[in-house]
Amino acid sequence: MKFGMRKPSLKKRIAARTSLKRQLVHRAGLKMPRGWGWLRNPKKYAYNKVYQQTTFDMFSLIKKLFK
Repeated sequence: MKFGMRKPSLKKRIAARTSLKRQLVHRAGLKMPRGWGWLRNPKKYAYNKVYQQTTFDMFSLIKKLFK
């Protein structure tokens, strides 16, 4: 598990928004309501919950500094 600042990756950021799987799920209307990720994939939900609490994003840090 990672602790501290996350390294931004432009390649992964673009891939996440343009993936075929994302487009199919979105257009088919199979999106889960917010907060229901545990229903679709509980293991991934638990990992992401811990990851989000132990790391921070560089862009959110910059946003707080210039607020």
